[in-house]
Amino acid sequence: MRKYMEDHLDMPLSDVLAQIQEGVMERTTYFGIPTHKSPNDAWAYQQLIHAMRPDVIVEIGTKYGGSALYFAHLCDLLGHGRVISIDIQHHTLRPGPAAHPRVTLLLADACEAFPQVRAMIAPGERVLVVEDSSHTYENTLAVLRTYSALTRPGDHFIVEDSICHHGLRVGPDPGPYEAIEAFVAENPDFEVDRSQELLFITWNPKGYLRRRASSPA
Repeated sequence: MRKYMEDHLDMPLSDVLAQIQEGVMERTTYFGIPTHKSPNDAWAYQQLIHAMRPDVIVEIGTKYGGSALYFAHLCDLLGHGRVISIDIQHHTLRPGPAAHPRVTLLLADACEAFPQVRAMIAPGERVLVVEDSSHTYENTLAVLRTYSALTRPGDHFIVEDSICHHGLRVGPDPGPYEAIEAFVAENPDFEVDRSQELLFITWNPKGYLRRRASSPA
């Protein structure tokens, strides 16, 4: 039986997160496309994209394509930018994202496709990377190490679903959260930007990384 907020104001946060997760996975769509994205984070994305105005949004993990379409619509509103979305499968992909002129879909392993992706981005273009693939520690860290090369000082790199075992008992353990910590520890050019966790509840704790304007001494 579904629970309703006003009857559960004393619900523990862990139960609130589980309730939201059920809604995200079962009932959340974007333009009719299932989109497994926390609305809190989706709102943070549009604020970040408006401020950053990336030339390219590289999305790793397409699934149904709802978030690729969301990013493309934000680019439409800005009148600027395009989306490159990469996945190892397209059998779940809905037709809408593929038809959008700002979206390029790649059927490939992200790390193996990196030379192709880099060739699609002109020197000097600003890039926002959103990692949302398998969420294993090894793959997340590999994507961070590989795709961070596309970012410039001040740019962001978002790692999704670091809530795995850091708010929800789901997904790989270790997973994205631990990969983020390992990457930041080995790479002083990047810092965790917790100012992007706008509404306290986020599916990406520590997942908003920013390339420093200059490396710390």
